[in-house]
Amino acid sequence: MTAQPQSAYGEPVHVCHEGDLPAVGAAQAQIEGRLVAIVRTEDGEIHAIDDTCTHANVSLAEGELTGCMLECWLHGSVFDVRTGDPANLPATVPVAVHQVTVDDAGEVYVALAAGR
Repeated sequence: MTAQPQSAYGEPVHVCHEGDLPAVGAAQAQIEGRLVAIVRTEDGEIHAIDDTCTHANVSLAEGELTGCMLECWLHGSVFDVRTGDPANLPATVPVAVHQVTVDDAGEVYVALAAGR
């Protein structure tokens, strides 16, 4: 018997309209009981990452966005919103990155990363 491949993401969930997001910055959303930061960068791209800093357990959506880098307001850890990777200490563990889809009407959907 061969195992069936599993999707890396769950089913897309409607989160908001793109007009509800800041022009540049992050907003917090709760999706299926999980806190997620929905981030719009200066180039208009929308990303979604886990909203909790892996170093200090505080909201990343409250941090400052520079380019694609979101800084945790408490201790200054910086995360790349495209990859979830920390760019500096004190964080060493990445945050999960979720799949974002924006339909023709501007509705934003997020599919949560599996396994976390």
